[in-house]
Amino acid sequence: MKVTVVSRSGREIVEGGIELKDSATVADLQEAIHKQTKKHPSRQRLTLPVQPGSKEKPVVLNYKKSLNDYTSGKSETLTVTFKDLGPQVSYRTLFFFEYLGPLLLYPVFYYFPVVYQYFGYKGERVIHPVQTYALYYWCFHYVKRILETFFVHRFSHATSPISNVFRNCVYYCTFGSYIAYYVNHPLYTPVSDLQIKIGFGFGILCQISNFYCHIILRNLRGPAGEGGCQIPRGFLFNIVTCANYTTEIYQWLGFNIATQTIVGYIFLAVGTFTMTNWALAKHSHLKKLFDGKEGRPRYPRRWVILPPFL
Repeated sequence: MKVTVVSRSGREIVEGGIELKDSATVADLQEAIHKQTKKHPSRQRLTLPVQPGSKEKPVVLNYKKSLNDYTSGKSETLTVTFKDLGPQVSYRTLFFFEYLGPLLLYPVFYYFPVVYQYFGYKGERVIHPVQTYALYYWCFHYVKRILETFFVHRFSHATSPISNVFRNCVYYCTFGSYIAYYVNHPLYTPVSDLQIKIGFGFGILCQISNFYCHIILRNLRGPAGEGGCQIPRGFLFNIVTCANYTTEIYQWLGFNIATQTIVGYIFLAVGTFTMTNWALAKHSHLKKLFDGKEGRPRYPRRWVILPPFL
């Protein structure tokens, strides 16, 4: 089989094309492109060409499939469009570093009050119980997220652009430091004991629920991330499409009810906005994919992310 590799502008990436065995897979093609261009397979995005002006999304080639799957077995030639995704890192590496930052930074403001002297505060600090509870809650959350990254999550995409590591680390470290600064400040005034108990109690319940949601999502994929897109079922997924985002939002709501800082609510608002956009895209994709036609199941009626609002 001869494969012609072109850029999105139509320029040939490998002059003369690449000759492969008829039984070759997409992974074999990626290795051949790697030898010719020095672009590692993790950087390669291979798609089938689309007609100019077409609004259809290009078909992305799955590295596990045979090249014949994309020719219907009726052609000995194939043209693919190549895009260089740039330097990549695994999703586990990305998540580990973005969660490690706030996990390490938050305790600095709790255990080293000398930090506040650099901001002009010279008095003694009295540690309120809510500040200790907040430290435990915060660390529990990010330790949980790191452990889930390595032992629970199964990723459909192997890598992410390395630039996302820096962007995500800045986001989490900045918000983590700001929240820690205000919650552990010597002039911090705690809310009532009842509000603290309600906030942290509700938050812990949501953290446990969030873990269970991740277990459900994990079981939809095989060990290598295979399994395709499926309808999540069970527990809160019978009510909302993205129950994992729902519980993530509400667990930070619980934290903010107990700690009551402006920057904490800003963090919650930004996170809610981001996860809502992800949830809307996921909900729309599932409804389009499972449309009840040609033997496909119809996606059940559900809230998107935040019942009863969305």
